Parts: sequence; structure tokens; C-alpha cells
Amino acid sequence: LGTYELDAVEWTLVEQLHDVLKHTTLFFSRGTPNLVMVIPTMDHIDTVFTNGIIKTQTLHPTIHAALRVAKITLNRYYSLTDESETYQTAMILHPSYKLDYFTSAGWQDEWISMARNIVQQVY
Repeated sequence: LGTYELDAVEWTLVEQLHDVLKHTTLFFSRGTPNLVMVIPTMDHIDTVFTNGIIKTQTLHPTIHAALRVAKITLNRYYSLTDESETYQTAMILHPSYKLDYFTSAGWQDEWISMARNIVQQVY
């Protein structure tokens, strides 16, 4: 059984991975998941991954590499939201978000205009 015991480096990896993933799991465990939370959730996870990637001196190289790959994967899925007008429409029609979310999230003016145009065309 002792052969399966984690050494000090492996425990460090577990702790660092826990620190990164706890933010995303806590974010997902809030309330009921719904369509309007997809973009804010992806933005939050992107921020957590980006902050982890920046911490090159404090994170183990394995965690750092995993975060880079995870960010690439997240960006691929995030770009797929552009293929459906549903996400932007849900955000703009939601009383708590509207266009303000996109502005505060730092979206380019061109993207915000495009989202606005989508909703105007649909409704």
C-alpha cells in the first residue's frame, strides 16, 4: 500500500490543482445552471486560468502546462458560442446583464454592436 503514497512533489501538485479548480467548481455549484450563465462562467474560468498561467514562479511546471492547454481548449469552446445567436440574445435580454455585461467584460465595441444587431434582427 505504501507504493501508492504520494510524495512531497505530488502533494504540491494536488494542492496547486485544488487551488485552481476550486474556483471553477464553486462557480458552477451556485444556483441552477442556465443558458445566460454560460458566457460569464467561461469568462470566470478564463480569468482563473490566465491568473494561474501568469504565476510561473509559484506553480509547478506541470500545473502551468496543464493550464495553458486548458485555456486553449476553453477558448475553442468559447469561440463556438459565436456560432449560435442564443448566448448573446440570452445575455442581452436578461435583466441583470443586458449590454452592460459585455462592456464591463471588455468586449470590443464591434462585438457589442454585433450582439445588439443580432437581438434587433430576432426581435
